Amino acid sequence: MLRISGLFTALVILASASLSPAAAEDKTITVFAAASMKNALDEIDAAYTAKTGVKFSVSYAASSVLARQIEQGAPADVFVSADTDWMDYAISKKTINEPSRVNLLGNSIVLIATKDSKIDNVTIAQGFDLAKLAGDGRIATGDVKSVPVGKYAKAALEKLGAWQAAEPKFAMAESVRAALTLVARGESNLGIVYATDAKAEPGVKIVGTFPAGSHPAIIYPVAATTTAKDGTSDYLAFLRSSAAKTILEKYGFKFLVSPTI
Repeated sequence: MLRISGLFTALVILASASLSPAAAEDKTITVFAAASMKNALDEIDAAYTAKTGVKFSVSYAASSVLARQIEQGAPADVFVSADTDWMDYAISKKTINEPSRVNLLGNSIVLIATKDSKIDNVTIAQGFDLAKLAGDGRIATGDVKSVPVGKYAKAALEKLGAWQAAEPKFAMAESVRAALTLVARGESNLGIVYATDAKAEPGVKIVGTFPAGSHPAIIYPVAATTTAKDGTSDYLAFLRSSAAKTILEKYGFKFLVSPTI
């Protein structure tokens, strides 16, 4: 009996050892999130890890880049987009669990300048002359063809009659954070970014806010992918919680849903 008992114990230990790497992997959620989410989402994820022990692997980039990476088979459990277009694109490619989608957050776009710039208190309205304001300098934003912040910026400037003259002065960046960095370093004297990004960068200042009606509503949808691990739904529920709402609003996001818990 002692031999059998010893053999059984050994088998249990071996089985536990062989399962532990998989178990550890199952406790890691992979998130693909819009670059503008970094500061807030890092804090949310840290809070969720403290609560549950679940760890995170997070990739931050332009929503366009992330949606295409997921389409090409990149392993992700959650996608957070900075606009509805790229979430719609991912759904059309059958990579998103559509019923899990929630339009979670709102934001606004602002005109920023380097912290020591003489430009200040710009009224952004119809007839606003961004080209003149930029002078010989550059204006940074995301690529207007694909990066959400750039798309919002172009739409607003077209509506306000400022795009045609200002277009040659634009420096197109791969993400909103890249555009923010160009201004913070003084490589562009003006930029158009989200209000939340401007708030997170001490090297810039907000000099004007674009009217909400000048561009499509800025909405951040979040959803699980079709290959999401078990437990992803619990994380999505946490993103809708009062605790997450407090963090997100601290960073300047607008919470668009009623908290779940």
